[in-house]
Amino acid sequence: MKKNILFAIITTIAIIGCNSNTRTSIITIDTHDDINVANFTDSLNYTMNTDSQVNLPNMIAGGLDVAWFVVYTAQSELNDEGYEAAMENAIAKFDAIDRLVNKYAPEQIELALNSDDVRRINAKGKKVAMIGVENAYPMGLDTSNVRKFWEKGARYVSLSHNGHSQFSDSNTGEFDGTALHNGLSDLGKEVVKLLNYYGIMIDISHPSKEAIRQMIELSKAPVIASHSSARALRDHPRNLDDEQLSWVKENGGVIQTTALGSFLTDRKDPPPNMDDFMDHIDYMVDKIGIDHVGISSDFDGGGGIVGWQDASETMNVTSALRERGYSESEIAKLWGGNLLRVLDEVQAIAEQLQSGDL
Repeated sequence: MKKNILFAIITTIAIIGCNSNTRTSIITIDTHDDINVANFTDSLNYTMNTDSQVNLPNMIAGGLDVAWFVVYTAQSELNDEGYEAAMENAIAKFDAIDRLVNKYAPEQIELALNSDDVRRINAKGKKVAMIGVENAYPMGLDTSNVRKFWEKGARYVSLSHNGHSQFSDSNTGEFDGTALHNGLSDLGKEVVKLLNYYGIMIDISHPSKEAIRQMIELSKAPVIASHSSARALRDHPRNLDDEQLSWVKENGGVIQTTALGSFLTDRKDPPPNMDDFMDHIDYMVDKIGIDHVGISSDFDGGGGIVGWQDASETMNVTSALRERGYSESEIAKLWGGNLLRVLDEVQAIAEQLQSGDL
């Protein structure tokens, strides 16, 4: 489970703020942005100022360099009919992202499949799209779909969402006292190995605590939590407790602190704000170190706080980190360096697995 692979320091050029001539060593990466296929049509798409929190005008205005667009499917019945409908939903979202980068805005945004792509695209002054899968449920019982999703550009996958999947128990079992697999199913364990083999990051944000423990134990590569925060500050099953934080640190992974208000505080008045968000970042940095914490918004999926309501306010996060005393190099790690380091290691381990060296 532990890896002793050394990676060179990732030095990048980023576009911060609305002035494309302002360059720093920070690339701003948001690891969780939901999408609606209705915003990916000829007449309405992300080249326009849609009513979504993320679109190209907002990314440009706020200096958000990389958006991980999420292929999300809600949990439904564990049967052939459910799997078929879920796959149709997933493919529609993969296709929507493809239209954005290849038809609607190829001069403004490109799809990245690895950290080199991120740096190359960013250096050209373009925005970067990446793809995460929230809920592996659409894969059904056919594990060859892991490769198919990888071929479509998926670079992280969560094995469950709100409800137990065929692969993994969900954190929602804490609400109703249920479990289907007591962690991972045998099929889920097989998928963990395949995700390692293809170089896809394993996302632990939604599975149950026992499922997360088993994933980290089985995985040969670091994991990520694409959008979770600290349970010590907000007691919610979607957040990670101190024991889970220590597992991720030991594994070499990263937790992408999420700007979703109900995961930050249970305070009713005033609304969740930037200080609440920074408190979670500070707590996890203090607990497990600067190398294991990152940033996500969950925009268009419930995310957004006072000060970071949409992608156009992204620069406010950078300002808040500076006010909390983080150095530029530390901010670069939080904003994307840590996530790219994990992606590099996951893909390096995949190469070893494919060559038979691991």
